[in-house]
Amino acid sequence: MPPYLQLGSIPPKRHTKHAADPGYLNEGLYYEEVISTQGFNRAYSIAYHLRPPTRVLKVEPAASVLVEVAPQDVLRHHHLKTQSIPIHGDPITGRVPMFTNADVTISRCRPCDDQAELFRNATADEILFVHKGHGHVSTHFGRLDFKPYDYIVIPRCTTYRIEFEKDIQPDLLVIESTGSIGFPNRYLNADGQFRLGAPFCERDLHGPTELAPIDRNEETTVVIKDGSRQTRYTLAHHPFDIVGWDGMVYPFTFNADDFEPITGTIHQPPPIHQTFESAGGFVVCTFAPRMLDTHPNAVKIPYAHSNVESDELLYYVRGKFGSRRGVEESSFTLHLHGIPHGPHPGTIAASWEMTRTDELAVMVDTFRPLHLTKQALEFDDASYPMSWKD
Repeated sequence: MPPYLQLGSIPPKRHTKHAADPGYLNEGLYYEEVISTQGFNRAYSIAYHLRPPTRVLKVEPAASVLVEVAPQDVLRHHHLKTQSIPIHGDPITGRVPMFTNADVTISRCRPCDDQAELFRNATADEILFVHKGHGHVSTHFGRLDFKPYDYIVIPRCTTYRIEFEKDIQPDLLVIESTGSIGFPNRYLNADGQFRLGAPFCERDLHGPTELAPIDRNEETTVVIKDGSRQTRYTLAHHPFDIVGWDGMVYPFTFNADDFEPITGTIHQPPPIHQTFESAGGFVVCTFAPRMLDTHPNAVKIPYAHSNVESDELLYYVRGKFGSRRGVEESSFTLHLHGIPHGPHPGTIAASWEMTRTDELAVMVDTFRPLHLTKQALEFDDASYPMSWKD
């Protein structure tokens, strides 16, 4: 979880009266809401509303979100080029699921419309990687600005609206995690602070900076996603009516260019690029621009590798990826368990004189098999498994 943060007005002690004059229905207080994780055992935030957050006028079904796994007759590696994925929908409805398992669903999104309704994911933490575009996320925790190459981490049950500036076509990689998103334990000391030597620290995490309560006593809809089921709640007032909050559950950004790579005299394994992890299900790594290995006989690109107990998905963002031929910006490669993968022929020789790589890529390593969706099939290159031929 990110570090403790406070915005706005809160009382000196939790669970005590936070006086308001006259307050809703002349009750004389702001209404406390505890937002807790793993029951009451882990991180939480406490927020204070102008009105009770429970004022619901209507509950009705909304369009369901079906993620259909594509049947696969063979076990093989995959390469998908998604740069030309259709522009469609808004930042929520325009998501195209590409890969899925019980722990994670990974989607692409190139929206053409403004987000129509407030949205809340009830059963998944979300990581939105901003490939292109900038703007802000409006949430009940306040305003969160973002820019290209930001990871936007949105805890489950955060109500939000994404608003892009109009100067460039937005482009997102969306990761939905059924487990809680956190940081690798090895980056943290016993006091919960990032260790010296970790590839990023608290200064690189950016939470909401502006809290502007919306005092609007009018019907407001929120679409709540609960797995494949979606429900439209009509509230009696706008839910962004929080006057203050504090805690460790809130959305934040981390920019991939703030990742400080760990390098060595010889090639370092992928865990040195780890950025986030999901409880038990997968890890997210950032392959950032970095110096290459310095040993005089170092092989500067990855060795051949068999994923014995994981599937490895790589999303290519920027720069030239030295070990792979044929990939481009917005390509995915999925290297599955049970089959070796490695550098393409000729890439080792081409790397001898290199001292630095400018690549930027996002990797998701899953500990259960990761499946293509039916929507992903049209982007899949069936000849990719044979691309290692001389």
